[in-house]
Amino acid sequence: MNQEQLVAELKNIVGLKEVIHKPDDLIAYECDGFTIVRARPRAVVFPNNTDHVAAVVKLLHNNRIPFIPRGAGTGLSGGATPINGEVLISLVKMNRLLSVDFKNRTAVVEPGHVNLKLTNAIAHEGYYYAPDPSSGMSCTIGGNVGENAGGPHCLKYGVTSNHVLGVEMVLPDGEIVTLGGTVPDMPGYDVTGLIVGSEGTMGIVTKIFVRILKKPQGVKTIVALYDSVDDASQTVSAIIAEGIIPGALEMMDRVAIEGVEAGNYPVGYPKDLAAVLIIELDGLTVGMEAMAEQIVDICTQFHVREVRVAQTDQERTLWWANRKTAFGAMGRISPDYMVQDGVIPRSRLPEVLQRISDISVESGLRIANVFHAGDGNLHPLILFNAANPGETELAVRVGSEVLQVCADVGGSITGEHGVGIEKQRDMIKIFTPEEIAAQVEVMRVFNPHNLCNPDKLFPKPSRCVEVKRAAHTH
Repeated sequence: MNQEQLVAELKNIVGLKEVIHKPDDLIAYECDGFTIVRARPRAVVFPNNTDHVAAVVKLLHNNRIPFIPRGAGTGLSGGATPINGEVLISLVKMNRLLSVDFKNRTAVVEPGHVNLKLTNAIAHEGYYYAPDPSSGMSCTIGGNVGENAGGPHCLKYGVTSNHVLGVEMVLPDGEIVTLGGTVPDMPGYDVTGLIVGSEGTMGIVTKIFVRILKKPQGVKTIVALYDSVDDASQTVSAIIAEGIIPGALEMMDRVAIEGVEAGNYPVGYPKDLAAVLIIELDGLTVGMEAMAEQIVDICTQFHVREVRVAQTDQERTLWWANRKTAFGAMGRISPDYMVQDGVIPRSRLPEVLQRISDISVESGLRIANVFHAGDGNLHPLILFNAANPGETELAVRVGSEVLQVCADVGGSITGEHGVGIEKQRDMIKIFTPEEIAAQVEVMRVFNPHNLCNPDKLFPKPSRCVEVKRAAHTH
């Protein structure tokens, strides 16, 4: 099928205005938040419902044209980058909140529904949706499902997979299936759990059944300022060791503080600080005051310079706005930056941060650390200038070295951003070839022709061998 025929067929399915195909119009879809690799899609199509998605997928499947589901494009690992000239299936117009069942604490949304809008829509009844990525104002719940996204409050409440009860999905051949539902703990294999975090390699989610939670009775937010990263790290471990599980426990180091203070929501942190902790308690109000005092005492044991509890909602909101806009704020202190995403055992935090600091010194690239300290999910932001020859490649190598450190201490190469194309080669840091091959076999069950988001997630040599075998056997 040539390009002209393809565009005509796509327009017949979704409508004349719902297909983009002119080269200049496609530039905005060359990448997601991982901007180092760019490639132009063959076309972008905007379905309005599940039947549209199924018809588009059948057309592409029958003509062996690869395709990629895409949400808001806020992904950070290149999962939506069309490296093979794929057709992008944008789900931003499938953005409705379909139903809410407060009695059973569930909601049903379309994949293009923006994360924060769900909480805003149910807040009047005292409910909220727990997964809260920092990009919550713009990222979609469908994209969150693809990447198994987390956020600051996932320390206590878990990541996206803990809040998805089921999905409606279009398989790579166009068949529509429903996995799970609004009732938890369905019998049989947890196929829904398999889909969440599969990075769009097994099908296109068109409807999501999620849990919603009752808003906590009380909230207390504490900020602690340190002259030593090690003291801040020790505080994190000590809080958890005391049996306290805060709703959130976030950390920023000196470079990150410099960035956020240059951003749109400066708090006024002293310029010579080494680290900041944001600790948020939520739950029943009974006992919360005493727990806050206990945390303040722990901070004091580890030489905190200053610790204070938010006195107003306005103060708390500013602290969080400062933290949640940290990634974007790095643009104020560096022409370019790359967001990394690794996980480590919490008890290894001081050691790992020191090794990241050593990598920064050795490479000559500044690294800002802003992360979910409570669950060991690191986000080193590698600052570089793409205009300097070789510096982009150096930043990529530094990112891989940081992930090696995470793997060395028993951690993982991603906590919530996915693998995409960014970390394919890093998969061998934590999986053997046999383990990767086994995962490819599972993918093949859903996506035997490698048409749905091809050549993502798994290292290419292994992937190529497996896909060739799949093509031969079908």
